Amino acid sequence: MSGLFAVQRLLLCGCLGLVLPSLVFGAVLISLEEAADAQVEVYSVTVDCTVTSRFAHTVITSKALNKANSSQEIFFEVELPKTAFITNFTMEIEGRVYVGAVKEKEKAKKQYETAVKAGQTAALVRASGRKMEKFAVSVNIAALNNVTFTLTHEELLQRKLGQYEILTRVKPKQRIQEFKIVTNIYEPQGISYVDVHSTFLSNELLPLVEKTVTDKKAHISFSPTLEQQRSCPDCEGSVIDGDFIVKYDVKREKGLGDIQVTNGYFVHYFAPPDLRRVPMNVVFVIDESGSMYGTKIKQTREAMLAIIQDLHEEDHFGIITFDDQLRVWKSTLQQATDQTVKDALEFAEKITSRGATDINGAVLKGVEMLRTARRDEILPQRSSDMIILLTDGMPNSGVSNPGQIHKNVREAIGGNMSLNCLGFGNNVEYSFLDVMSQQNKGFARRIFEDSDATLQLQGFYEEVSSPLLLEVDLKYPSHAVDFLTTNHFNQLFNGSEIIVAGRLMDNNMDNFLVEVFGVGHEDYQAQGQASVSDWGVMYPDEEYIFGDFTERLWAYLTIQQLLDKSKVGSPQEKDNITAKALEMSLLYNFVTPLTSMVVTKPETDDTPQVADKLTEEQRQKAERMGLTRARPVAYHPPSRPTYLVDGDPHFLIELPDREDALCFNINAKPGTIFTLVKDQMSGVLVNGQIIGDKAVPTDGQINTYFERFGIVHQTLGVNLEVSTQDISVLQDSNWVKLQWSGTASLKGPNMDLHVTKDRSLTVTLKNSVKFVILLHKVWKKHPYHRDYLGFYTLDSHLLSPSVHGLLGQFYHSIEFEVSNLRPGQSPEKPDATMLVKGHELNVTRGWQRDFRRDIKKGESIPCWFIHNNGTGLIDGEATDYIVSGLFSTL
Repeated sequence: MSGLFAVQRLLLCGCLGLVLPSLVFGAVLISLEEAADAQVEVYSVTVDCTVTSRFAHTVITSKALNKANSSQEIFFEVELPKTAFITNFTMEIEGRVYVGAVKEKEKAKKQYETAVKAGQTAALVRASGRKMEKFAVSVNIAALNNVTFTLTHEELLQRKLGQYEILTRVKPKQRIQEFKIVTNIYEPQGISYVDVHSTFLSNELLPLVEKTVTDKKAHISFSPTLEQQRSCPDCEGSVIDGDFIVKYDVKREKGLGDIQVTNGYFVHYFAPPDLRRVPMNVVFVIDESGSMYGTKIKQTREAMLAIIQDLHEEDHFGIITFDDQLRVWKSTLQQATDQTVKDALEFAEKITSRGATDINGAVLKGVEMLRTARRDEILPQRSSDMIILLTDGMPNSGVSNPGQIHKNVREAIGGNMSLNCLGFGNNVEYSFLDVMSQQNKGFARRIFEDSDATLQLQGFYEEVSSPLLLEVDLKYPSHAVDFLTTNHFNQLFNGSEIIVAGRLMDNNMDNFLVEVFGVGHEDYQAQGQASVSDWGVMYPDEEYIFGDFTERLWAYLTIQQLLDKSKVGSPQEKDNITAKALEMSLLYNFVTPLTSMVVTKPETDDTPQVADKLTEEQRQKAERMGLTRARPVAYHPPSRPTYLVDGDPHFLIELPDREDALCFNINAKPGTIFTLVKDQMSGVLVNGQIIGDKAVPTDGQINTYFERFGIVHQTLGVNLEVSTQDISVLQDSNWVKLQWSGTASLKGPNMDLHVTKDRSLTVTLKNSVKFVILLHKVWKKHPYHRDYLGFYTLDSHLLSPSVHGLLGQFYHSIEFEVSNLRPGQSPEKPDATMLVKGHELNVTRGWQRDFRRDIKKGESIPCWFIHNNGTGLIDGEATDYIVSGLFSTL
């Protein structure tokens, strides 16, 4: 919402989302920005989570009062898990209830476009972090009136690593009159344990957590009073700041599992205890292409070292690394003995980044290794065959057509092994990997480029490293059930759970025979008569909460599975599956990727807002544009704009107030000198000379970098020349040299210099701007590259409004608008239209590097790239900034 950051009234935010590494039903963030004049009071926030046989129904309610004598705008935000479906949203204002309506996405899109044309901010949902999406709406409330916001969503909990987890993240920032988190868990199988803890519960607050657990029910609540919320006796702030976590699991018996029937629908939970692990045969296929350079390849290497050591002795494994060439650790799969693990660790230590990306060749090689090992009877007969592919990009070597790769891999695997794909970073073409996994008994996951990527990789492996059963079939009487969800599963992993649901053709359960078959360490077979539990007896005082939960659980699971199936198959099959998923989404009032919730506010009846369920592709597009970040590694927007030129040479203007950046390159002949900064009022001048690589590539395109800078402050009498060789300062008509080879400081009446050995020079001009120059050192015998310099401007606001130059012209402000996002030449770099300085430019979303914190790898910053030497963005042409000497003016 465009006005979200400028609003001067109270903001309510609730967040429910999945959090790694443990699967979470809901991560709830309650955040209230304190109103400057306290004219709007949020006096009630309640999060009510009811879990009924793994099906979670969550209601978030917030009440706010406008105490002013004029109307005020109030915002309501909720972050919910991307796997949850919004089912209801209402606003109650002056006794009137406004209800969101779920419609087919295409029909809602027309209303959305109408709102956009009318100048309204129409989208209610944006991607937010790894696993969440943000729902946000605002409404004007008349003087001395109140509003009640209510949002409901539903989700089927998944068991992961042996537990279900409910995480509530609370950050109110101020005290609330009625603040309550309530969780009720109803599990007819019986609850084996419930654990509650928090990052903020002190000894004084711990008794406020009420936990009551019986055999089949658990009640947890936390509701501190206003006084108990104080961060200290005399403070107005709230001590509630952190995570409130509930973990639980259910009791399990050997045999069929648990079957529950309510209102004509059944659900079957299957996760038998005490099964022996099936040996695993796995080929790790690791991308070593150039795009993996830096943090990604380092984290991959660290994860592989840990994963290899976690292999079981009965497992067999292989390792393939690839760029445009394949490197195979051993030609055949090896048993995980002490010696082979040691040898593999030595191989993994050498994983590095190199060339292009031949995914087709690498995966087919992994398939061949597993098929050969099977044919030669190297592998245990009862064992699981798996390929784990890790890549960060699209294929661009060998076979590069995605459809052809899908066909090649599908035919090679032939349904005889599983392929799990891990997409590293937000530039990976996740849909390509997702379809390839779906076609080959596996699943895809995104690995987010973050400081914990190593743990993400290890966590994924932990999920799949202990198969218990293969080819699991759950069978029910054909005459008794219809509309059955998926009942064949390729694998059951330790700590997970299989769920099947369906509709009963009648309520006669006398002949409801259930059979389960699977291949494990031994053949698994169980059959028996399903028994029906009496909910009224189990929960005599709670009947009202259950109602149609089994039907909605069935509908949720069916829609999710249909959405997955719609990614593969013929166009006709995809259309039929999509139509069925849409029909069910509308019938059950679920906001899915096929539907939208239209919210019409009282003051804008003709311009409704639209809440969508984002696809993974839409989330990635937003990340690539920098509109949402998945907690990027060590990147923190500066408090002031940053202006820099570094690399080949890349100019970057970072604008933290817009959470955005602009970038462009300047191409010219080596030896050319440009004016970067010129401020005639203060007498500041910075010129820079470029240098080319040692060798000219075959395409004739010379890479150039800055080799020397001349810095002048005429008023202060400062003259400074900085080169890759040394630093020269003019003092009393004599040039004094400083060397890069040592750390040194030089303080004068008008200028301070500080040299960090072989790294940086900081130039501080008295009562004026500060510059940082970085030294990029290259191996002296490198056949192509040379040492070069990077130039960074700090405190640019201290220069006059007339400052100019290639960088200087951006020091005070730059206004631009971006629209019409569309596919570019590269899938990870979309194009858009930019309106700037009266020009309409085609720009491309990309990344440039800021090397201040990490001189070797840098930190990637998303930016809009302006082509053709910045034409249309810079004043005039790049040639207008060329001068004859390092200290010459234009």
